[in-house]
Amino acid sequence: MKCLKKTGVVLALLACGFGGIAQAQQKSGEQTYKDVCMVCHAAGVANAPKLGDAKAWAPLIKEGQAVLTAHAWVGVRGMPARGGSPNLSQEDFAKAVAYMANSAGGKWKDPDTKLMAAIQAEEKKRIVELKVKK
Repeated sequence: MKCLKKTGVVLALLACGFGGIAQAQQKSGEQTYKDVCMVCHAAGVANAPKLGDAKAWAPLIKEGQAVLTAHAWVGVRGMPARGGSPNLSQEDFAKAVAYMANSAGGKWKDPDTKLMAAIQAEEKKRIVELKVKK
């Protein structure tokens, strides 16, 4: 019986430890920007709004966090879907968009469950809109 109790405690500790590792592997918006977005947004490739350019970001920020994030996620204007990074998670992408918007005066937050649901709902609407336009 003691062995089972000790095993249970060890398993619980391992589970907590691995949960912490999984959380540590999530990227910040800044890190995703540096890893993926900076290629275009630092130089303004294909008219990408540059990091910190308040004038260029102002109309995008006005679109709202869920709308802009969802539209960028599926591809918008000259930007490819997922910023051209097929393995990027939508949450990390959303954090990077918030980071860039905030660098230009936005007051956006990292996405929580409610915001991710709004982004996903807007993504579905945008995909329908794009199909209708074809």
